[in-house]
Amino acid sequence: MPSVTTESEPDAPSEAEDRVLTLPNLITLVRLSCLPVFLWLLFGQEDRVWAASLLGALGATDWVDGFIARRWDQVSTVGKVFDPVADRLLFFVGGVAIIIDGSIPLWVAGLVLGREVVVTLATLGLAAAGARRIDVTWCGKAGTFFLMWAFPMFLASNGELFWRDQALWIAWATTVPGLVLAYIALALYVPLGLRAVREGRAERITGPPDQGTATAR
Repeated sequence: MPSVTTESEPDAPSEAEDRVLTLPNLITLVRLSCLPVFLWLLFGQEDRVWAASLLGALGATDWVDGFIARRWDQVSTVGKVFDPVADRLLFFVGGVAIIIDGSIPLWVAGLVLGREVVVTLATLGLAAAGARRIDVTWCGKAGTFFLMWAFPMFLASNGELFWRDQALWIAWATTVPGLVLAYIALALYVPLGLRAVREGRAERITGPPDQGTATAR
């Protein structure tokens, strides 16, 4: 008797991934809601030290929501979009505020914010082209981590700190590798983006593959 094979159904998004109210998303929301406090400390109170401390804390806790999401199975579709958006807002708001304050070299801020503009526009363009989601690369994550420390250190180095000279040294020590890794990641995203467009178009024609295709935030 001939055997009968059946095609497996495409993996549907799990119920967990459809959730919005998760602890990681709440943490991301809290981090984002601290931006007005940062602006108030910097411009309302003119306290560079506390503003830098808050901005540094927001950068240092960037990994927390992702770790909790993976560790306790709280990865969600909303979180995959919300967390990167929050990170870019931290960069833009923090970077522009520090530029206005005059605590960071303009060329450093220009390179950081310019890359973020390119990535944001590329993300929107890929989405419009029907590309599949692209995994965040290790270089991108590492570059973001370094630069999230560089910004508050530049700010702190202009505050009333007894170790402000050391803060400036730390700012440069994190800026250089952060920029190098960030722009390596930007170059790596070019072939990844082209492949994502091809796969997205192929998926619309042939249907989603049998294997799960969820990607990291």
